[in-house]
Amino acid sequence: MTTKLPGRQVAIAVVVAFPLYWMGLGAFKPAGEIESDRPRPWTLSPSPDSFRRVFGQQEFGRYFVSSLVVAGSVVIVSTLIAFLAATAVTRFRFRFRLTLSIMFLVARMVPVEALSIPLFFQMRDFGLLNTLGSLILPRIAFSLPFAIRMLRGFVKGVPEALEEAAYIDGAGRSRFLRQILFPLVLPGLVATSVFSFISARNDFLFAKSFIISDTSQSTLPMALLVFFKPADPDRGGVMAASTVMTIPGLVFFVLVLRRLVSGLGGAVKD
Repeated sequence: MTTKLPGRQVAIAVVVAFPLYWMGLGAFKPAGEIESDRPRPWTLSPSPDSFRRVFGQQEFGRYFVSSLVVAGSVVIVSTLIAFLAATAVTRFRFRFRLTLSIMFLVARMVPVEALSIPLFFQMRDFGLLNTLGSLILPRIAFSLPFAIRMLRGFVKGVPEALEEAAYIDGAGRSRFLRQILFPLVLPGLVATSVFSFISARNDFLFAKSFIISDTSQSTLPMALLVFFKPADPDRGGVMAASTVMTIPGLVFFVLVLRRLVSGLGGAVKD
């Protein structure tokens, strides 16, 4: 039995996918076509020259590795902290628990731009300017409120009777967290990790604010500035670099797609 997608969903999918198509098309267009006054949504003479310029950049590989380090660190640390914090807020009874939960929501309402200058001085006082730590720490902090709020529903969905049965069978708290609760809330962990990965990998504001002069610590979003010159912008290079930046996110998304769907379903139920 086959199911037909409604025309509305197809239209939305086309609108969402068109920027990606245009980016990939621009990466393969020759210079004459991409700079033409009459752009066309196709090309009859694709060229890999833009990708050659991107990979020909001496520092591009280092940018790529730095982005993976930042995104991977943010995902692992924020997911672990969010899991423990969501468990504490959901399972334990303590003073100011409701206040703490409200603070998680309030923290998400603060514009990131409003904190860039205070964070700059804080990173300077910590001696982390021009290091990847100045990107990792703020991104962990900004990922936690959303991750904790999202994981609360998954932890709450695990019956307390299961926890009591584990304790009766001799399992300690750490064993219960590691062997029982963690596998049960894994779809939620995957869903939150995807959002953390995307926000950390696409970070441009903090990279521009905190990494000032040390190009060896730059990330992929900063690499776009190499090709974007106000006087003579390399549009093909920008498109090709953006395409390369998109690939790790797509690969990560495809690998966790099944658990991501179930995780988002659990978040909606919360």
